Amino acid sequence: MSSNAFDVIVIGGGPGGYVAAIRAAQLGMKAAVVEREHLGGICLNWGCIPTKALLRTSEVYHLMQHAGDFGLSAGEIGFDIDAIVKRSRGVAGRLSGGVGMLLKKNKVTVIDGEATLEKGTGAPVVVVGKDRYTAKHVILATGARARTVPAAGLEPDGNKVWTYKEAMVPTSMPKSILVIGSGAIGIEFASFYKTMGADVTVVEMMDRVLPVEDEEISALAAKAFKKQGMSLMTGAQVEKLDKSGAGVKVHVKTSKGKTEIVEVEKVILAIGIVGNVENLGLEALGAKIDRGHIVNDGYGRTNVPGLYAIGDVAGPPWLAHKASHEGVVCVEKIAGHNVHAFDKSNIPGCTYCHPQVASVGLTEAKAKEAGHEVKVGRFPFVGNGKAIALGDDQGLVKTVFDAKTGELLGAHMIGAEVTELIQGYVVARQLETTEAELMHTVFPHPTLSEMMHESVLSAYGKALHI
Repeated sequence: MSSNAFDVIVIGGGPGGYVAAIRAAQLGMKAAVVEREHLGGICLNWGCIPTKALLRTSEVYHLMQHAGDFGLSAGEIGFDIDAIVKRSRGVAGRLSGGVGMLLKKNKVTVIDGEATLEKGTGAPVVVVGKDRYTAKHVILATGARARTVPAAGLEPDGNKVWTYKEAMVPTSMPKSILVIGSGAIGIEFASFYKTMGADVTVVEMMDRVLPVEDEEISALAAKAFKKQGMSLMTGAQVEKLDKSGAGVKVHVKTSKGKTEIVEVEKVILAIGIVGNVENLGLEALGAKIDRGHIVNDGYGRTNVPGLYAIGDVAGPPWLAHKASHEGVVCVEKIAGHNVHAFDKSNIPGCTYCHPQVASVGLTEAKAKEAGHEVKVGRFPFVGNGKAIALGDDQGLVKTVFDAKTGELLGAHMIGAEVTELIQGYVVARQLETTEAELMHTVFPHPTLSEMMHESVLSAYGKALHI
């Protein structure tokens, strides 16, 4: 095999792409990754990781402000925004460098540059600059970018109107911010800036914040955000942005049909993402694209022979862990392994706001829509000793079961550390566990995880501590 010939070439070095390449190498294939910017992709460099570093800072800041609640005393509390951003960027840089080391360790070739595709005798030919590369299999993992709506003036200018990138590296702390969109990205930034002292307004088109979450969890989140002083405008739509003054005048059509003007220093666009499908040569190849995303089957295969698509570019849910697992399934199928088609129903979703929100499977409403007769369990944080000891006793664990079979249809949480707890229910769903196994599982005391047990017991009228 020539130096420009591979078994697998992955275009994009994010959490889907680099994982797919490493797994291909582990299975004995000659693999390469083409990356135009940063190994680790948006997740490690401008998404999941650096935002969690920022949110950790805001969490510590919040605790410092409430030192007295823990019997502690502290002097004047403040922060250095430059140092906060520096730490966040350092965390991202450390992990991006780690990805490079992993690829090198697994003998994956890294090709720097931007790739395009041309028709080949088998799989498409990969062109990077003046070089041409061939492979038996080409996997697209090009990710996605922030959605903008130029016709409505909803596009970033790098100054007054930000996407997640600008919001992650502020040079000063704005006194006021309006966030357009209340999905995970929007709410995480709203939570960070509110905790750090900014006046925050959130505008959401749907009738509630975090609209993909269970309605009960969404309502509890809204209650917590409002208590923190956040202004929530649901069922509302931004009509235009007036940037002629010192800040931004945001014209918002409210749920009552009236137009209100909200004046803020900065606006953050968090209205979704769109797949990076342009300038790849997909049209000439005849690749099927639907609403900005490449269509694939449950194994990553597109309608073009030898061409695959995984991760954000292949559609929702737009999550790093979805991309990574999708990449593994794709490569193992290529290698001839007997793998199951990728199942999106067991992918957990996590939002790292305060309080945290996490879920997996069907909401109560979706379960009923699907025709299930359901049993629903609930257990509040206020009934858990560990939560009370932490000083974080506001939250809920909710479980949804099929009344006839005992199948765990979904689990939904809000409160301290639920982004860590949710994996217990994810494993349960993957193993097709029923309520019986969960009831007979011993949970350690004192832990937050005990609430997971109690929620299951609650669904069947057996809760012990409430």
